[in-house]
Amino acid sequence: MAIALIILGAGMGTRMNSDLPKVLHHIAGAPMLVHAMRSGAALDPARTVVVAGHGADAVGKAAAAYDPDTLTALQAEQLGTAHAVAQARAALEGFDGDALVLYGDTPFISDETLAAMAAARLTHDVVVLGFEAADPGRYGRLIIENDQLDRIVEYKDATEAERAVTLCNSGVVAADAATLFDLIDAVENDNAAGEYYLTDIVGIARTRGLSATVVACDEAETLGINSRAELAQAEKLFQAKARLEAQEDGVTMVAPETVFFAYDTVVGRDTLIEPNVVFGPGVTVETGATIRAFSHLEGCHVSRGAVVGPYARLRPGAELAENVKVGNFVEVKNAQIAEGAKVNHLSYIGDASIGKSSNIGAGTITCNYDGVFKHKTTIGADAFIGSNTMLVAPVTIGDAAMTGSGSVITRDVPKGDLAVGRAKQENKPGFAVRLFEKLKARKAKGS
Repeated sequence: MAIALIILGAGMGTRMNSDLPKVLHHIAGAPMLVHAMRSGAALDPARTVVVAGHGADAVGKAAAAYDPDTLTALQAEQLGTAHAVAQARAALEGFDGDALVLYGDTPFISDETLAAMAAARLTHDVVVLGFEAADPGRYGRLIIENDQLDRIVEYKDATEAERAVTLCNSGVVAADAATLFDLIDAVENDNAAGEYYLTDIVGIARTRGLSATVVACDEAETLGINSRAELAQAEKLFQAKARLEAQEDGVTMVAPETVFFAYDTVVGRDTLIEPNVVFGPGVTVETGATIRAFSHLEGCHVSRGAVVGPYARLRPGAELAENVKVGNFVEVKNAQIAEGAKVNHLSYIGDASIGKSSNIGAGTITCNYDGVFKHKTTIGADAFIGSNTMLVAPVTIGDAAMTGSGSVITRDVPKGDLAVGRAKQENKPGFAVRLFEKLKARKAKGS
């Protein structure tokens, strides 16, 4: 059965106190909307529709950045969840299959839970995701009668007996798409809030003789984010889970609580991660690498046996081959470093290619930007770049070539050559003593 995702992301998120749409606030390096889309992607949806309202252009752009095939529907006026889902009708015109309603601010629903909902749809017309709440509070209650979900009652509309129920509504629902929109057409807004509740479709379905059931999940999966404090809690929960999964996959972390993963970080077994390491989006670390303390990695690939850090920064486009060493206070951006090469100290390597087994001395800088364009530096295999060398791109250093320390290299260096590009040193006898005496006398006179 084909599945379409309808992801609701139109809310302003007043409690966030932000100009940014609520669903675009980040968890683990990605908007919470993307986390919801990733959850739904486990079902291999035929279509995905994001319903946007506040900041619709930005929400649509973020959704398309993750999945270019995502459709965006506009909810210009927020009149309730049923009204929000109804805005996806045009985007799903001609679609024959199930619709699953998710929420852009509920990012942690597991693949297993969604698979269970899809399975339950084989035997029931409407499937609702619920959870046993430790503190039911103001959640909507799921009322079960005769082994069927009979209705969903919002807290503000519930009786005392209904409020005593601890099985609560997550808001996530699955049904045949045509059936879903047909039920929504029958929803009215005669309730305490004057809104069109998606929850009302269950009661309407039951009066029409349709079946409804509940799939239960852990309460943590249904965490909704409505404030900065809840956003921080969500980050904490994500990181705790990611660290545990990494350890179970064979990754060693000296101080796990100080390591922060992105939503898509991939780390191979037998990798060692020292304290205070941060992974931004788009990082893959292969088996047996070492990421030393206080390093920051984003958009990069680290191969088997490589050592990064301490205090290193790998930016997008950094590609480290096997057994590469990138040391303290080294920054690498959009550069490929071949097997066994070393950049050990205080260097910037940007828009560059470094050959196998080359050694880049301390303080080396690839001068890649002329104020308008970026230019490439190419260094061959077995080259030796002396400390404090400025490589003014575009420039090529041949295999087994060398640069003298303190050189400014502006022309290509052929294979095997030594290049020295620095001013001739002159020593002026006694000049330092005379100069200091003159300066001290001037200072004394001025005081």
